[in-house]
Formats: sequence, C-alpha cells, structure tokens
Amino acid sequence: MGTNTLNLGDQFPNFQAETTQGKIDFYKWMGESWAVLFSHPADYTPVCTTELARVAALMPEFEKRNVKPIALSCDTVETHKGWIEDIKSYGKLPSIDYPIIGDKERKLALKLNMLDKDEINAEGLPLTCRAVFIVDESKKLRLQILYPATTGRNFNEILRVIDSMQLTGRESLATPADWNQGETCMILPTVSNEEASEKYPKGFKTISVPSGKPYIRQTPQP
Repeated sequence: MGTNTLNLGDQFPNFQAETTQGKIDFYKWMGESWAVLFSHPADYTPVCTTELARVAALMPEFEKRNVKPIALSCDTVETHKGWIEDIKSYGKLPSIDYPIIGDKERKLALKLNMLDKDEINAEGLPLTCRAVFIVDESKKLRLQILYPATTGRNFNEILRVIDSMQLTGRESLATPADWNQGETCMILPTVSNEEASEKYPKGFKTISVPSGKPYIRQTPQP
C-alpha cells in the first residue's frame, strides 16, 4: 500500500514530524548517531505497550551503541502522551526517553510503506505494521524487518544485529548464525590467508569440510 520501496543501502528519506518531544527533522535529530525507527499498530494496545516499555528499559544499551530509538503510529501526539503513563506504569519506568511520532494522517507511514492492509481500525483505515528500520550515521538503511501485529518484537535480537553491523562495518568479518557480542567471527572469502594473518593477530582456524575448500575461517572477535 506504500509508495516507496526501500532497499538495503539506500539513502533513508529525511522527514519532519510532530513527536512527543516536539517537532523534529529526522536527520538533524539523528545527528551522528544510528537510529531505530519502529512502528506499532496503535496506542493503548497490549503488545505495543510491552514493546515500548522494553525499548525504554533498554535505553542504556542503545546509548552504548550510539543508537537513538524513535517510535511511530497512526495516533496523535496527544494520544501518545496519555498512553505513555500506561507504558511507564506497566514497565515500572520513571520516564520514556525517546520520541513517539504522531502520524494520524498516515503521510509518513505511506511514504515508508508501513501500512498493514489486514489491520484496520474502527474507521476502516489501515494501521501501521510492526516495522523496524535501522539507519546508520551516514543515513543509509542497514536493516528492515516486518512483524505481524500479533507478534511482539525481540529487541535483544535488534541489539544483536546492530552489534554485528557495527563490527562488520569496521572489520573484514561476518558473524555466523546465532552470534553474540564477543563470540567467534568468520573471515570474509575476499580476504587472503596472508591478509588475515596481518589483520587478526589472535590468529584464525580453517574448518575442514568434505569439499576440501578452505572457505570457513574463524577468528576471535577483535
């Protein structure tokens, strides 16, 4: 139902929006940080309440990674502000320290292709799906995920992916299945053994496989 299709590596579009922390210009608000823009279907709903409380509880983890979260739904800023009190109560939180965008007219949701044709409100209008966009400091889209309305997001997984993307952006490495911060990484096939020996002084191990091809090389996380 959206008008734009964003691909990984595309420049993420800038926008202006009203939020619970005042009017923002997205790029200026980001500054030199990364951003996680995540939409939710509606205020005063159970799964969304758990999600926004979880993000608020994880703010120290996002800050450690130089990441700013920002939420969005097709409700007004005034509605968001009332709902925040419920989120704080549910999560036993003193405050919600990230902005929530009000997109009642669905302009931003349409621009970013965030509307869910199967989730309709009482007025018959589509609601936003559980979309996640991760944007890096150069304003490039690095990851997007869409969840169904009935499935709450795993924000530990979102932090894990940010850890991977920030690490692999600095190093010629990839992270394997189920990797977590501090665990063994994989050396990219484009890196020769000689280069690997120079780059990774902790050494690396080549895993033997039936094909005999030496493409699985593991090294400790730098």
